[in-house]
Amino acid sequence: MPVAILDGGMGQELIHRSGRDPTGLWATQVMIDAPHLVREVHDDYFAAGASIATANTYALHRDRLEPAGQIARFDELHHLACELAVQARDAHGSGRVAAALGPLEWSYRGDDGPPFADAAQSFSEIAKIQQEHVDLYILETVSSLARAKAALAGTLPVGKPVWLAVTVDDDDGTRLRSGEPVESILDLLKDYPFTALLVNCSIPEAVTTAVARLSGAPVPLGAYANGFTGISQAYLEPGSAVDKLAARTDLGPSEYADFAARWVEDGAAIIGGCCDVGPAHIRELVKRFAD
Repeated sequence: MPVAILDGGMGQELIHRSGRDPTGLWATQVMIDAPHLVREVHDDYFAAGASIATANTYALHRDRLEPAGQIARFDELHHLACELAVQARDAHGSGRVAAALGPLEWSYRGDDGPPFADAAQSFSEIAKIQQEHVDLYILETVSSLARAKAALAGTLPVGKPVWLAVTVDDDDGTRLRSGEPVESILDLLKDYPFTALLVNCSIPEAVTTAVARLSGAPVPLGAYANGFTGISQAYLEPGSAVDKLAARTDLGPSEYADFAARWVEDGAAIIGGCCDVGPAHIRELVKRFAD
């Protein structure tokens, strides 16, 4: 089976390259201060063999920009992030650009998030801004069925492919972070026809469990794990910085690719990396799995 190779994490890679202390704006702050670093990361992932560049738009929500006094730059920053990915794709000469749409209010929270209509409108606004730049949307780190429905309702009407990426409990990969069974996400397909289902931003062991439970899904399956030891309770509060999280020391490119081999065995046709998974990891995935 051919395997499509996504890029790896953007936010942590930018933090490492910038040498700056992380803030609640995470990758957005680095892009504001040093946009050339975003382009360099995209370039390095394409050089490693990735076929998709994921724009640095994960955290570009109004509820994150407003407390930092950056809300007036909402549209500008979305266009900038997408244009940097497009420039890297064009310079490479091939590949696709995906928009990253992260969760409202903060990542990894298992609650239902904002009211459905408000959340759907937020995702719709972003999807329309990004539409001229991107080939597809990836709804990332979706932690509950309610959050998935709202994000899909906002993005699907734009008319481009939408990939849904769910995050699972690090201690129990059979469940979303909301506690709902991971297989329940498939029930949404009848009303929200997303075109691929991925598991992202959980530890590789939990991703392996989730992919096995989703094996045989009626849409292409994918996976991209993070390199954290887990998600601390302290990080769940809006505005917290990634210094509340710790990186693993046992997840080099070879070890990560060993996990990916299990995902491919269980039917994953799209693989890549999330936080703290960098260009060297993607290069190893390409070496082992690229068609």
